[in-house]
Amino acid sequence: MKRFLTPDDIGSFSKALEDARNAKNNPYADQALGRNKTLLLLFFNSSLRTRLSSQRAGFNLGMNVIVMDINKDGWQLETEFGVVMNGDKPEHIREAVPVMGRYCDIIGVRSFAKFENKEEDYSEKILNQFIELSGVPVISLESATRHPLQAFADLFTIEEYKTVERPKVVLTWAPHPKALPQAVPNSFVEWMKVANVDLVVTHPKGYDLAPEFMDGVKYEPDQRKAFEGADFIYAKNWASYSDYGKILSTDRSWTVDEEKMALTNNAKFMHCLPVRRNMIVTDGVIESPNSIVIDEAANRVVSAQVVLKRMLQYIAEEEDL
Repeated sequence: MKRFLTPDDIGSFSKALEDARNAKNNPYADQALGRNKTLLLLFFNSSLRTRLSSQRAGFNLGMNVIVMDINKDGWQLETEFGVVMNGDKPEHIREAVPVMGRYCDIIGVRSFAKFENKEEDYSEKILNQFIELSGVPVISLESATRHPLQAFADLFTIEEYKTVERPKVVLTWAPHPKALPQAVPNSFVEWMKVANVDLVVTHPKGYDLAPEFMDGVKYEPDQRKAFEGADFIYAKNWASYSDYGKILSTDRSWTVDEEKMALTNNAKFMHCLPVRRNMIVTDGVIESPNSIVIDEAANRVVSAQVVLKRMLQYIAEEEDL
């Protein structure tokens, strides 16, 4: 595996889930694979779970891990091509990235949507320059449009907790005081479309995800109807795609509460965290025995470890040629 961004990059879900189970049950089995290899984790945005879980996954595999906050630890990077660099950005990404690639074996990059230009965000300019220029395998630690490590962890968590072969999984929009990217819901939908689940998405008017993600997905405008008979409820806020980056609603009637959860098939509650209590979800729901958000977060180590292992195997194969 030379890059990780979409479900296509992970290949067979059954094999990926088998690898995830093995990594969770025996996390140190492949330390020889990562010995004398270096993982560079680059953050253009703040992080807690992604940063810590990716570090832990690298350590589990015997890797050296370097973590860098671009905004605090390095030069401000110019990302546009053809500009006169007479401002506050002294280094261009087209020099910085190849240099970083010489210092490590795998690079993980986290860079959020700026919500200034839809086309620019959805072109994944920063991530794609790392893929093009670094010369090493690249992992998306969350980009403007996707969060594949989270979606892989979500898939594995559902697999662990499901009680029926094909569970009903509901992705519900919920209110939030800030405009949040579409990356998590985009990836969740993208992965669930391939998984053996019955996916339903519910959100207020104006919050449709990009067509390439929602194509073929069941949409139910009535949140309560969507919850009926559900086995998993995944709550998440996202800003509007059509009215790009805008908050169109903070309607608290969309908050996931005990009354709505009672409509489900004793559903498990999921969220990627961090979560705004009593905006996204009530205390009662997230504190209930059916809340699996902590186990879901713990599985972020597992998803990162599976991806890193496959990249290390790719590197080993290349070195043997």
